[in-house]
Amino acid sequence: MKAAVLREYDTDLSIENVQDPVCPKNGVILEVFACGVCRSDFHGWVGHHPKVRPGDILGHEYCGVVVEAGPEAQHEKGDRLIAPFILGCGKCSSCQTGVSNTCQQQITPGFGSAGAYAELVAVPFDHNLVYLPDNIDPSLAAGLGCRVTTAWHALTDRANVKIGEWVAIHGTGGIGLSAMLLAKMLGAQVVVVDIVQEKLDYAKSLGADVCVNASNQNVVEAVMEATNGGAHVSLEALGIEQTTNASVECLRVSGRHVHLGMPAGDGFLSLNIRAVYSKQLSFFGSRGMPAWKYPSLLEMIEQQRIDLSPLVAREIDLASVSGELRAMKGPTSPGTAVITKFA
Repeated sequence: MKAAVLREYDTDLSIENVQDPVCPKNGVILEVFACGVCRSDFHGWVGHHPKVRPGDILGHEYCGVVVEAGPEAQHEKGDRLIAPFILGCGKCSSCQTGVSNTCQQQITPGFGSAGAYAELVAVPFDHNLVYLPDNIDPSLAAGLGCRVTTAWHALTDRANVKIGEWVAIHGTGGIGLSAMLLAKMLGAQVVVVDIVQEKLDYAKSLGADVCVNASNQNVVEAVMEATNGGAHVSLEALGIEQTTNASVECLRVSGRHVHLGMPAGDGFLSLNIRAVYSKQLSFFGSRGMPAWKYPSLLEMIEQQRIDLSPLVAREIDLASVSGELRAMKGPTSPGTAVITKFA
């Protein structure tokens, strides 16, 4: 099969013909329809993720059709499926209590096992996979696997956003833009923060109530003023110290911070704990979404209760992935790229 292989950190991926994956006993082989290019992949590409090594194949936002099924698989050849990027084992206490996204035996293709920047991908624990409705475009479905599911879990299960509350979102990349669209659907008022005016204008055109440009505005002051005393909920979607502290500091008393951005390096940040302490804030971490929540999310999209198509800015081929990753070293344009051509 053809795949984009990481041969050296921070260097163009190598487009190669590699051996087809072996089908897991408890899983399937998917012929990949589409795979999103995510900032989490960027962290691995530059060498900042502990599980990514030279020789690996990245790609964790994918959907496809089953071309081979193992003897213990729950799906069969011909099934069109979408995968959460966290594959829970299904047997541990986390999986059994409905929080498979915290499974200690989890497998994440692209981070420790071969991912979907390839024509084929092996998917163990296939009970996590759900059927891809015919009327949902694969390019959109691929983007759900990380950014949309992570944002949905953060807003509903972690922050429990309510109608009329103010939600501040720091960073309007894939997760941030997803969170903005979903928060508006939930009836919240939304402030988006970024340093790229083009992204802010795009978010505004899609329904953001207030936009704050962090390159020329004091973020905390601007959010506090716009929300009449601070946001009820604030989401950090970049994983850096500056935006984490802005997220905490822009909250009102008893506000809820949710950390979504993957921290780079050793993961340690300096945090304004005085703000957490004095305003009696709640601080949540959030990563992924339990697999069992997928059908309700897909149903919401099928019923056109929300339009997530603005998330996909461009469809690309496998050879163009390196350019997308390089672009993430600086300010990027709105929307995300999805690989739809693999041959």
